[in-house]
Amino acid sequence: MKILLAEDDKNISKAVTALLQKNSYTVDGVYDGESALDSIVYGDYDGVVLDIMMPKMDGVTVLKNIRAKNINVPVLLLTAKTEIDDRIDGLDAGADDYLTKPFDGGELLARIRAMLRRKGEFTSDLLKFSNMELDRSTYELKTDKGAVKLNGKAYQLMEMFMRSPKQIMSGEMIMEHIWGWESEAEINVIWVNISYLRKQLAAIGAKAEIKATRNVGYSLESKP
Repeated sequence: MKILLAEDDKNISKAVTALLQKNSYTVDGVYDGESALDSIVYGDYDGVVLDIMMPKMDGVTVLKNIRAKNINVPVLLLTAKTEIDDRIDGLDAGADDYLTKPFDGGELLARIRAMLRRKGEFTSDLLKFSNMELDRSTYELKTDKGAVKLNGKAYQLMEMFMRSPKQIMSGEMIMEHIWGWESEAEINVIWVNISYLRKQLAAIGAKAEIKATRNVGYSLESKP
């Protein structure tokens, strides 16, 4: 699952990003309302965690803008405010849920899961390519010949490939979306995870492969 986190406090953003990534979410982070609006309009997210008090544009205004454009991505609002009127304003603007700072990480995860389950009532949790299906609710990758459960970064990487099959993704793009720019991980972790995924694809008889294009990046392709 791919989440946009819009939070101007970089310490909170870093902590929440680490928590979500640890729980197999792919996270993009932005730090102001205008960037959040652009990312939602032009991106492809399963859910948005949106702070209300942000520079350039507040979260409620961002929410009103995307709902006016008929963008129905689930949104969880974060705010330091506790007044009931602020909660009502956010929900009236089209928020799916509301969480007041400071919050417990476990509660945040539970609310995100609930929000995404509601979305799943209307959209499939399955990503399909070639003879493969990736179940984003169970992390299971399967074909008619076998199945494997993926966890952690390997799952996030496979989800990224299956969301955009045949699209070449650079190492920098993969590092940014899965590990984050502030990660101390070396870029060779991509190769380690791709090697692991290739073994799993072979084990379940997948008619697809992760192809490396020299000096460009990686893509998920149908086998010839």
